Amino acid sequence: MDTNLRVILQQLEVEKSISRDTLIEAIRSAIESAAHKSMTNAAHVMVDVDPDTLEFKVFEVRTVAETIEDTTTDISLEDAIALNASAVVGNRLKVPTEPKDFGRIAAQTAKQVIIQKIKDAQRDSIYEEFKGREGELVTGIVKRMTHGNIIVMVDKAEAKVPPREQSPRENFKPGDRIRAYLVLVDKTPRGTEVILSRTSTELVRGLFDNEVPEIFDGTIEIRGIAREPGSRTKVAVNSTDPNVDAVGACVGMKGARVRSVVEELSGEKIDIVRWSEDPIDLCRNALNPADILELSLDEENETIIVVVPHDQLSLAIGKKGQNARLASKLVGWNIDIRGDGEPEEVKADAKEVVTEEAVTEEVVTEEVSAEEVDSEAGAASDLDSNTVGAAVDTSSDSTEDSIAEPGEGTAE
Repeated sequence: MDTNLRVILQQLEVEKSISRDTLIEAIRSAIESAAHKSMTNAAHVMVDVDPDTLEFKVFEVRTVAETIEDTTTDISLEDAIALNASAVVGNRLKVPTEPKDFGRIAAQTAKQVIIQKIKDAQRDSIYEEFKGREGELVTGIVKRMTHGNIIVMVDKAEAKVPPREQSPRENFKPGDRIRAYLVLVDKTPRGTEVILSRTSTELVRGLFDNEVPEIFDGTIEIRGIAREPGSRTKVAVNSTDPNVDAVGACVGMKGARVRSVVEELSGEKIDIVRWSEDPIDLCRNALNPADILELSLDEENETIIVVVPHDQLSLAIGKKGQNARLASKLVGWNIDIRGDGEPEEVKADAKEVVTEEAVTEEVVTEEVSAEEVDSEAGAASDLDSNTVGAAVDTSSDSTEDSIAEPGEGTAE
């Protein structure tokens, strides 16, 4: 066969990552389709391709019969024995034939079949290559933006970062290098779909795994990650070697290691805290740098009650409740943050309210003047205004915006 075909096969094998056998099968199918178009007097056509010489042979498939009823499907016993001495009636034989010159339609059919076979083979190749890499960090180059999706070239394959997997802080442009977490590889009617993520907590884990050798070799373990993409992340680490400081190893000399992760995440703040199996200790570490006066567990409601100095209430809660929210995710418990002195006053207020309600029930039959009702309402209002602080719901976004500088183990 033409040496040009050999060269084309070699190029396709390298560029498309498709095996030679798959390409030869694509050619065989294409020739077979073209032969069907050009050989109108044959019902069944087969094509064999020599994988070494790339030469092909065309055969008509016919059934041996004593009496020929259909000239497109049958062959006489005499003719069959001439081809194969052991032929008997009922056998199916491959009869060599020479197709006519392929016309324009047949050639176009062959071209379409080859293109489609190559596309199918390429999709299968991409699926097989990436399916085993789910859960890995991959690096690619941004190719284009389409309908909010970031299309990324990863090892000659197109992957995408859908809007839900994009960090609100980031803005990539074509040509930018991007590192992302490989979430999903799936086959769809339109081909293999490779989904990447820039918001997954596993992205943070993978970045630390690359930057901190102690994590890679198992000396340090990442036991928990709480993240709000583009804003802040808390990472709880634990050392299996008492001679290795988990937090210090992750921060690195002059913060070099954690700074590399922060830069990769486009400036997202990272707090590295020490892990503890005790939720009280872990909560104390997660709320750092706020001073903690008292912590107690409400196991029935799975809540940790935290008391801090009143002047550090906003620091413990964080901007828009973020610090408390992330600490709650990391610990796995609800966190109720209160200013010092608040619990006692709240309890006192509750007792007064109960007493007033009890008295009201006893004198419900008595006539109460409008002035007395207004007086009681005013007293209750004064009582509320004297309360020092209130329990903070960690899911609320209504807290103060002021927050102190992060403490040790925090990178901005």
